[in-house]
Amino acid sequence: MNTASIFIKTDPQLKAKAQKTAKDLGLSLTSVINRYLKHFIATKIITFSSMEEETPNAYFKKTLKKARKDWKEGKGSPIFDTGENAVKWLKEQGI
Repeated sequence: MNTASIFIKTDPQLKAKAQKTAKDLGLSLTSVINRYLKHFIATKIITFSSMEEETPNAYFKKTLKKARKDWKEGKGSPIFDTGENAVKWLKEQGI
């Protein structure tokens, strides 16, 4: 079988993690990439998200914790039947 080389730029840590994952599965990174390319050609489907997973930072976690506490204590906004009622409530709150 003839082969061709593909050169890509990637984060060194990403490459190392991918190599370790492939090795843990008993595969080479080359075989994983080749299989992915064959799958991509056959299905014309990209099977991953283009968005990176986001890990909440400390500020977000703190804010979410406070929001949950406020909600349990009845400090959250009520549920509205109409947009007009929501606007009326916001105005009453001075918002």
